[in-house]
Amino acid sequence: MNINLEEKFAEQYHKKADAVYFTPGRVNLIGEHIDYNGGLVMPCAITLGTWVAIAPNNDHKFRFKSLNFEVQTEVISNATNDKDGSLWANYPIGVINEFIKDGKEINGMDFLFYGNIPIGSGLSSSASIEIATAYALNTYFNLGYDQLELVKIAKRVENDFIGLNSGIMDQFAVAFGEKNKAIVLDCETLKYKMVDVDLDKYVLAIINTNKPRELADSKYNERVAECQTALKLLNQEITLHYLCELTAEKFALHSHLITDEIILNRATHVVKENDRVHLAAKALNGRNLEEFGRLMYASHESLRTLYEVSGKELDTLVDFCADYEHVIGARMTGAGFGGCAIALLEKGFEEDFAKHLTDYYVEKIGYPAVIYISEIGNGPHLTTDTYR
Repeated sequence: MNINLEEKFAEQYHKKADAVYFTPGRVNLIGEHIDYNGGLVMPCAITLGTWVAIAPNNDHKFRFKSLNFEVQTEVISNATNDKDGSLWANYPIGVINEFIKDGKEINGMDFLFYGNIPIGSGLSSSASIEIATAYALNTYFNLGYDQLELVKIAKRVENDFIGLNSGIMDQFAVAFGEKNKAIVLDCETLKYKMVDVDLDKYVLAIINTNKPRELADSKYNERVAECQTALKLLNQEITLHYLCELTAEKFALHSHLITDEIILNRATHVVKENDRVHLAAKALNGRNLEEFGRLMYASHESLRTLYEVSGKELDTLVDFCADYEHVIGARMTGAGFGGCAIALLEKGFEEDFAKHLTDYYVEKIGYPAVIYISEIGNGPHLTTDTYR
């Protein structure tokens, strides 16, 4: 599907767009369900994302239209606006609210959004829209925010305006992404380092289960509570703020305090997954993709058996990848309960992989998955490439 957003903007608003900006989605390469446990994550930006075309108007209104949704809306400029149900435009409205509360004066603007991130797939479509809006307005009006301030603004929108108790990884990853680099991020301190990712003869295959993943309706909050229970039990003997302060060796010394098998499984995943992030960074630095792929499979197995957040659909995808000779690593990415898996797929086998995976998945699940081939891309930027 090729779309010229500037042409579409002119059709919608009967004038030219002043600028078009792109913001990526993200995948988490490894380090799952440990961001809220004080652990490290390793996301990267992808080449799927959100485009937004903008131009000022003289009507003192913000108008929001999208090529992905029929519903459009408008609100008064220079006034904070309430959330409107589950409307997609709540994300840009929330960002503008934050700017206005911070004393920024923004007159009327017309927006046209387009995204090729599948909604509800765990690839951070909401963070992409938030950062796209924040980056576009900050750049266009020279509002003076740095990238980290935009990330924190977008997180407040997600938490306080949208009402989802998520961490900061998604916004950080899409804002700080760099081509062919992953981010090793401590979500508590926000300290990070960039790691070169040389995929060599491989590409990143992103496989959407087509099972919607709604965090608010999942067992996400239940897992958070289980980890807090494990932390409380361990604090009978030692002092911890987060489970990821433990090494595997130290955890083994004190794990007897957790007598409930489920709680023990949850804590075991968290501690070992944090170790896997360190090992994954070492493997990438050494350009050892085979070792990185092994760690991906180990991560998924832990998420399947110990943390129990994968589900039949994601397990089916990873099981296929494990038996497909041109994939060297695969795992679920994101919170789970549906959404996407990722795989390191040898170049040249994209069509063969898609055909055989589709046949296998339909046989097991009853409907097809969708496969996207992506590179590791850059963060938000002004773009003249409006064809998608």
